[in-house]
Amino acid sequence: MGQPKINALARLIDDSESIVAFTGAGISTDSGIPDFRGPKGVWNTMKPIQFQDFISSKSVRRESWERKFRGELNIDKARPNIGHGALARLYDRGKLRSIITQNVDGLHQQAGVPDSHVIEVHGNATYATCLRCNRRYELDNLNELFKEHGFVPDCDECGGIIKTATISFGQAMPEAEMRLAEQHSIECDFFLVLGSSLVVYPAAGLPQLAKTHGAKLAIINEQDTDLDFLFDVKLQMNIGEVLGEVIPD
Repeated sequence: MGQPKINALARLIDDSESIVAFTGAGISTDSGIPDFRGPKGVWNTMKPIQFQDFISSKSVRRESWERKFRGELNIDKARPNIGHGALARLYDRGKLRSIITQNVDGLHQQAGVPDSHVIEVHGNATYATCLRCNRRYELDNLNELFKEHGFVPDCDECGGIIKTATISFGQAMPEAEMRLAEQHSIECDFFLVLGSSLVVYPAAGLPQLAKTHGAKLAIINEQDTDLDFLFDVKLQMNIGEVLGEVIPD
């Protein structure tokens, strides 16, 4: 039933020269990382921590770090899956200009796409930074400090608050990354959405931006989205299975 759409997706990839992939949580579920807004999504079972609460409350910061070091999202153990590998092959073949990702797991880079070609609009959960001076901190070291003291100390460089390098609810989107994402969306000839519910703005507006500037659009997502009407090809199938077929070894 889905083969004609798979064939149509393969033709779009073949005909394109500058592809942008936009990835959400759905591409990483086969790596063991739960999604956020699906029927069994993380936010259905665990209330997200607001950025301002993290800043203003030591107890909230402690709770946030406890969640992180419990490994509830399985990010530390996750490895790239077939979908990540297929995008890396597309990059190696010179067709994939960049990946704009809402994910914070770093799996695109692990799969072989250079960090310079992965635009992380929601940050990265594999390390932490000081919110004041932007100094980078490795999580293993912070975990040891947390075990020893029961909290993560402030930055030893400037005294600022240390936080995982993710964009939390209520935190401003990274300006440089969003500008680059918009530029690539405008300039691409094919915009491929993979595993995103397209409800978190402004990032969810990028497919429409690409469409407005003449790009073809395709989406692979197991759930319906409010923007499905935009797409030239829509597949409600497993991302890895489809990409493995249309981007073979």
